[in-house]
Amino acid sequence: MDTTPPGHALVEAGWQRVRIDGRVRPELLEAAYAEPRLRQLFPWTGMGELHFSRCTEFPCTWDIPYIPPAAEGEYRVSGPLRSESVGPAATPQQAVTMVVDRLPPNCGPAFVGTPEELAAHDAAILSAPPEARDPIHSTN
Repeated sequence: MDTTPPGHALVEAGWQRVRIDGRVRPELLEAAYAEPRLRQLFPWTGMGELHFSRCTEFPCTWDIPYIPPAAEGEYRVSGPLRSESVGPAATPQQAVTMVVDRLPPNCGPAFVGTPEELAAHDAAILSAPPEARDPIHSTN
């Protein structure tokens, strides 16, 4: 039985795109990709920042902290909203850990679709009896 999440190929393509676009420091990309809980999310970049989305289509979700660069090779972790700051990180690994520690509950593989479709899917899962819930996106 194939246990690969449905959006795996889309997520992998997203990781390839952020590597190629050159907006994020390579050492941060490698640290984030090495973390299985972040590797399963859809990555995107903006202004040198590394973001993570729980869905594969745009607009991306904004419920996960993100990692902007700071001076002298350091980082800071912000978010999930732009007005929120988690704190500074001296290394890429420390920044990744700070994001992982703040992932939303039951943050699983990226959902194939838009944030609206993800919300509808999650609502349907919550209203389904436990035995009928999708194990990939289950809230148990």
